[in-house]
Amino acid sequence: METTYACPECNGSLRGSGDETFCTSCGLVVAADNIDRGPEWRSFADGPDRKRTGAPLTRSRHDRGLSTEIGRSIRLTGRKRRLFARLRRQHNRARIASKAERNRVYAFTEIRRLVGALGLPETVRDRACVLFESAQNEDLLRGRSLEGFAAAAVYAVCRTEGLSRTIAEVRDAAKASRGELVAAYDALNRELGLPTGPIDPAEYLPRFASLLDVSTAVEARAHELVDEAESLGATSGRNPSGVAAACLYTAARELDGSLTQQAAADVAGVTPVTLRATYHDLRE
Repeated sequence: METTYACPECNGSLRGSGDETFCTSCGLVVAADNIDRGPEWRSFADGPDRKRTGAPLTRSRHDRGLSTEIGRSIRLTGRKRRLFARLRRQHNRARIASKAERNRVYAFTEIRRLVGALGLPETVRDRACVLFESAQNEDLLRGRSLEGFAAAAVYAVCRTEGLSRTIAEVRDAAKASRGELVAAYDALNRELGLPTGPIDPAEYLPRFASLLDVSTAVEARAHELVDEAESLGATSGRNPSGVAAACLYTAARELDGSLTQQAAADVAGVTPVTLRATYHDLRE
């Protein structure tokens, strides 16, 4: 194939042939490319397999996703099929070497389920798995529920990342009770020193407004009420999700009156009594 480059020795034209580029006048080999551009793997699967490598490393697996699996083939019959079934079973057993790893496998599976049920990003999943592993290394799991620590790890990451998920929402999606979740979260917060601070009620407003299907004007007015309540110190010592719901209810009462106390309280996971107390303070 002719090229537009010139030979550095005689200024002649260059031609490519195979792996070499040479001058047609003096024969100087200008460049040699011996790199094999084809695939560097071999596939013995029954069908086409274009996968170059395995899955990426992830902290949501007890072994970071480095373990292998013995696949299945329809070509094996009889004795060979039974042999590979036994090998596959023993291989799966050997992947978990201790009870601690078995606990991590179970807890990480529960964390992945919780993250999917709550609609949280994968970063929360990975950080929750790391937090659970830290708690296990500090021997915080002794005598406590694995499900509770899995749920507490997800809730703790939501708190540290500023994601608006209430403890009631995590409890409803988890297999643990509220007592197990609270006990595990207290242990994580006390022993590991989590960087958690007070929750801003404004973080709940967009999601609550979407769930309650209120207008943008109501949501904007609720933001103003939250700012006013914080400036007056009315949010101190109150449930932030309850404050957000009360601000939405107050804004709806001022603008269109289409929101009920029960609906707002149900979305925030609080009782109507809690919502009414904050509502009366806002009105005053």
